[in-house]
Amino acid sequence: MVLATSSQTGDPHANIVISLGFIDDKLLIANSQMSATLENLKKTKKICIVPRNNKEGYYRLKGSVEIFDSGKYLNLCNDSDKQFPTKSAIVVSIEEVFDLDNLKKIN
Repeated sequence: MVLATSSQTGDPHANIVISLGFIDDKLLIANSQMSATLENLKKTKKICIVPRNNKEGYYRLKGSVEIFDSGKYLNLCNDSDKQFPTKSAIVVSIEEVFDLDNLKKIN
């Protein structure tokens, strides 16, 4: 999925990431290599994600993030991928879901 951020001055930035799914009703993303994305998230705490559901199409998710450098979420990330050690866990609280194919807000 595409993860988009912006700097405090509004410069856009995007990355391709793989989510580890929902944990505690929040989306979990492992950070193994991100630098600009992580800096943007630390400063703005806002995120936009565009995932594709093979059966239903594309969605735009907006939310706020918490970043964890240790603890439960980081451990879950590291347990899921032994090849690339996780530097931090990005936990996303979804605040808005928009169906891009049907052009309607879901929540």
